[in-house]
Amino acid sequence: MARVVVDVPLAHLDRAFDYAIPDDMAGEVRAGCRVRVRFAGQLVDGFVLELATSSETGRKLAPLAKLVSSEPVLTPEVAALARSVAQRWGGTLVDVLRLAIPPRRAAAEKRPPAEPPPPPEPPDPAGFARYPTGPALLAAVAEGRPARAVWTALPGEDWPARLAELCRAALSGGRGALVVVPDGRDLDRLEAAAGAVLPTGSFVVLRADAAPDARYRRFLDAARGSAKVVLGTRGAAFAPVADLGLVAVWDDGDDLHAEPRAPYAHARDVLMHRAHLTGCAAVVAATARTAEAALLVESGWAHELAAERATLRAAMPRVQALGEDSELARDPAARTARLPSLAHRVARAALAEGTPVLVQVPRSGYAPGLSCDRCRAPARCAVCSGPLGVSPTPGPGGSRIPACRWCARPATVFDCPHCHGTKLRASVVGAARTAEELGRAFPGAPVRVSGRSSGVLPTVSGGPALVVATPGAEPVAEGGYGAALLLDSWALLGRADLRAGEETLRRWMNAATLVRPRGTVVVAADAAHPVVQALVRWDPGWLAERELADRRALGFPPATRMAALSGSPAALAEFLGAARLPGDADLLGPVPEPPRPGQEGERERYLVRVPRGEGTALATALAEVQGVRSARKASEHVRVQLDPLELV
Repeated sequence: MARVVVDVPLAHLDRAFDYAIPDDMAGEVRAGCRVRVRFAGQLVDGFVLELATSSETGRKLAPLAKLVSSEPVLTPEVAALARSVAQRWGGTLVDVLRLAIPPRRAAAEKRPPAEPPPPPEPPDPAGFARYPTGPALLAAVAEGRPARAVWTALPGEDWPARLAELCRAALSGGRGALVVVPDGRDLDRLEAAAGAVLPTGSFVVLRADAAPDARYRRFLDAARGSAKVVLGTRGAAFAPVADLGLVAVWDDGDDLHAEPRAPYAHARDVLMHRAHLTGCAAVVAATARTAEAALLVESGWAHELAAERATLRAAMPRVQALGEDSELARDPAARTARLPSLAHRVARAALAEGTPVLVQVPRSGYAPGLSCDRCRAPARCAVCSGPLGVSPTPGPGGSRIPACRWCARPATVFDCPHCHGTKLRASVVGAARTAEELGRAFPGAPVRVSGRSSGVLPTVSGGPALVVATPGAEPVAEGGYGAALLLDSWALLGRADLRAGEETLRRWMNAATLVRPRGTVVVAADAAHPVVQALVRWDPGWLAERELADRRALGFPPATRMAALSGSPAALAEFLGAARLPGDADLLGPVPEPPRPGQEGERERYLVRVPRGEGTALATALAEVQGVRSARKASEHVRVQLDPLELV
């Protein structure tokens, strides 16, 4: 008989079901293969979790309807990880398996498995020599020891090469490696670095934008053991790597690592959980540091991997804040000007030296936010109440007409409901408008824009140019930038978000690390702000520890575990009435959820907070209620998300 998990998205059916194996399939059905079974009168897909000789049901078993493929795509290690992730984040096994295993492509399964290349020699430890414990980490990974490190990369560090060297160390010991990065640009750089130091055919790249045939073919190479190193984005966290010896995640603070589909697990947490289950080495790497990474160091689960201060000072650029006393004496308007004289001087000097200048702007578009010119109230659409903005693409005759960002209706006439003002002003300036202003301020200097609306540039030349980019879209300059201007700091630091300071420092440091060691970084913010101080001293560990202490005092993750419950007031009341929450759980709320495009009816949100040690009990209690509501065919779904990135 075979124990099968069926692909049915119902919480009360989150368990394995026993099926008899027909005689004509007896030699082909194996653990991990795909089958089709009859379930509730319908043929549904499923995966065989294991084979057994008897069933505990005591009833006659229905036979397997069809063997879709005998290829074992669900390895025992991934099956155990998927079940554990589902339990930890209050989801179902089927939800996790949909993230872990790509759709089948028959042509890829017909290819014979390739032989893995022989193990290479250990990597040269010179790349990690600037970090006191770096060579020891390489040696531990090569020897198969479960070393755990939180690595803070130096400014200008060739981090793809360092991660590729860690993978080579794992390969040299006969073990596999798994590295997860936020997006395709980072993955391209990592793939190029891996191709330079890893044996041909020893690694595959799992990317979300790959063709289905290519993705499944590479997935099979990993499952068959032909390629023992997997590089990819967040979906690759469940890749079936043979003899896993290392997991690593780059820039774990990037919100792209957070899965937007149930059970909403974070790639960093999945990889650290996988390292715990398998006993392999783990590395959390970034230029900045999150509070979650600081907790790993504080608890002793991981050790800090950072350079000494003398090495750091030699590698970092000079960082200047606009609120410094000397600058205020020279330019009293430095606090209020968007591009004060200091930024002009630094940019002109860098352009005169023949180097590019990076200008980071938090918002894309031209003028994505508009407000009333008289009372400064946010401008809203008269039809759907959506926010008004100005598109970066001019209309007929070069005009720019405000339009709704939700329903796209043009707002040719504006009448403020608060003061009846008729004029609009830009409350937020985007990258396109900034590029236009810089083109007038620096005539003769080419201006390039990198962002979602204009296209992301992977690289730029090392010649003089102004490069305007949104956070995360900064291109790499040949030889590094001569200077970087970090504008509109209020848009980042002033957000109503628990992670505003941490996220701001991460974005600033990711941009500043692209500046050459003797370059200059100008940040348009008050020098006394803790986030600015962390950037000036280049000390992300200090800010992460401060953030962790503040969150522990306030009772926020990662010091605690918290669940967000979203739904209509009636559905939430029914859900909470049936939930058997831990005795020390705190119920916060409800608060109204912000309206979304196409949303119908009122929606609210509760937060449920428990001590960190009670996180699994909370997830279990919430999953039980979901199962009961699913069995009763509740008309409305309540969204359950544990440890969400956005809490306020």
